[in-house]
Amino acid sequence: MIGRLNHVAIAVPDLGAAAALYRQTLGADVGPAQDLAEHGVTVVFVTLPNTKVELLAPLGAASPIQGFLDKNPSGGIHHMCFEVPDIHAARDRLVAEGARTLGQIKIGAHGKPVLFLHPKDFTGTLIELEQS
Repeated sequence: MIGRLNHVAIAVPDLGAAAALYRQTLGADVGPAQDLAEHGVTVVFVTLPNTKVELLAPLGAASPIQGFLDKNPSGGIHHMCFEVPDIHAARDRLVAEGARTLGQIKIGAHGKPVLFLHPKDFTGTLIELEQS
């Protein structure tokens, strides 16, 4: 059902510093910051030859990323995103098999539908599905 790894997301306490680290120290192709109000985050994508790294920072006090950073002040891996050809079919199949979704399908940073899956159902890892 899942396709290629779209990105690995890393929550960071300082988005500018993290972007500079990837750009200057690692020599990566780092995109501009994007505010995603519906998700409560500001993101920067680091483009790699085979996938992307998404740097996430809280956007506002109610951001779900703030809770993660409160527990992990230095930041850390937040989730993995996999592509699926049909997000509605993937959701229906996963729910029928007992998986829990977090919220509803929303439009993500790439302008495509996304859905998050409960980490307790996936070996402690928050999974994001993105329609390819």
